Amino acid sequence: MDKLHVKKDDTVVVLSGDSKGVKGKVIAASPEEGKVIVEGANIVSKHTKARRQGDKSQIVKTEGAIYACKVALYCPKCDKAVRSKVKVVDGKKIRVCAKCGAEI
Repeated sequence: MDKLHVKKDDTVVVLSGDSKGVKGKVIAASPEEGKVIVEGANIVSKHTKARRQGDKSQIVKTEGAIYACKVALYCPKCDKAVRSKVKVVDGKKIRVCAKCGAEI
């Protein structure tokens, strides 16, 4: 899988899983794996080890990667998760909402 329908800094809604319904910004996208990291979704506990004397080992809560097929773009005009389509304007491709036609 080399192409994703979402990019970094897109606002998306999680469609399934424990974080279903969470709206957040895409922090990172990995087209090779077909995964994205969404702000506030799929929170996992990460154990960090003390690296120097005096540092403390701790458990850090952070966002985990989820499959890109589990998220949908958020349309501010429709105020919900929507599919997108590509429209060519002046030789440039732009993504638009499939329902209302608003530019995303």
